Amino acid sequence: MHAELYTDGVDEITVSGTIVRVDLVSLSPTERDANNAPKKVFRQRLIFSIEAFANSVEVMQNALRGLVEAGVIKRSEPRPAIETPKPGSGGVRPVSSNTSSPQPSNVSVNFH
Repeated sequence: MHAELYTDGVDEITVSGTIVRVDLVSLSPTERDANNAPKKVFRQRLIFSIEAFANSVEVMQNALRGLVEAGVIKRSEPRPAIETPKPGSGGVRPVSSNTSSPQPSNVSVNFH
C-alpha cells in the first residue's frame, strides 16, 4: 500500500532558481483566526524541478477542464493577473490565494 496525503489546499508556491516549492496545508480542527474560521496549518512541502512543475500544472489544467466540461464545477470570473518579479529581485515569488471577497477558507477562490 502507498502512503496517501490529504490536503485542504496550497498555501504558497515559491520559485527559487530552477526549483519550485509548493506548501500544502490543512485546516486546523482546533485553531481559529480572528473571523472564527479554521487556521491553515502547514502539512507538507512538494519540491519540483521547473520542468516537473510545468508538467504537473498541465495535467491539473486538463483535469480541471474535464471537471468544468462535465459540469462538476463552475468557473468563477477570472482574477487580475499577478505581477511578475522585476529582474534582480531575487528570483523568488511567493504566490498566495488571498482575495478581497469574503469566502469560507475551505473554498477555492477559483470556483463557486
